[in-house]
Amino acid sequence: QVQLVESGGGLVQAGGSLRLSCAASGRTFSTYNMAWFRQAPGKAREFVAGINRSGGRQYYVDSVEGRFTISRDNVKSTVDLQMTSLSPEDTAVYYCAADWTSSYIRKTWTEYSYWGQGTQVTVSS
Repeated sequence: QVQLVESGGGLVQAGGSLRLSCAASGRTFSTYNMAWFRQAPGKAREFVAGINRSGGRQYYVDSVEGRFTISRDNVKSTVDLQMTSLSPEDTAVYYCAADWTSSYIRKTWTEYSYWGQGTQVTVSS
């Protein structure tokens, strides 16, 4: 098992930046593919970005491509999401998720077994 704890959320103005971090403990971190999801009020949980075990491959939803960057540090057991050019449409609770069963990055939230508690990101216009 792995335990995940997110941090770094907050309130930011449109056009601003935030960096989210997810700290993992438990099972060896490098055995997990990692992802960030988000959920806005009244909407389904959405895949935002994913990164493979080695950190060599990253995937993004189209709406954040070029604005968000996912990275991981397998020594520190952390995965970060650097968010730039934020817009009110990015307002959501952001969740860190881990998956060790698949050889590829899963993009459906129901396929992930391990989740953090979530961190709120609010972008004001």
